Amino acid sequence: MLCLVEYLNTIAPCDAAEPWQLGSQDAATPVMQGIIDSHHDIFFFPILILVLVSWMLVRALWYFHYRRNPIPQRIVHGTTIEIIRTIFPSIILMFIAIPSFAPLYSMDEVVVNPAITIKAIGHQWYR
Repeated sequence: MLCLVEYLNTIAPCDAAEPWQLGSQDAATPVMQGIIDSHHDIFFFPILILVLVSWMLVRALWYFHYRRNPIPQRIVHGTTIEIIRTIFPSIILMFIAIPSFAPLYSMDEVVVNPAITIKAIGHQWYR
């Protein structure tokens, strides 16, 4: 474990990409810094969902064990839970989409004097 920590500490401050690198390299432009910040902001939601779903799964396994509750209750209508399960993911997607618009539109800016231009020509290999 100590070797892993030492390895991560030696490659962390490097500015160039390394083989088998575990993270992204330092941002060279403000657009890339915005993309990295957006990644960190958006990645909060999957972690939150993982924790909540794991908690609900453990709680359901704990409280609805067959020895504790030998006669299960029947649930006929679940309209409320269906509405919640439909609306809650759409709200999460809106919270994810709104902050990602700024880096998306900042990448569309036109560079006045580019240092280099590239012409890419593609050919279909299957025809």
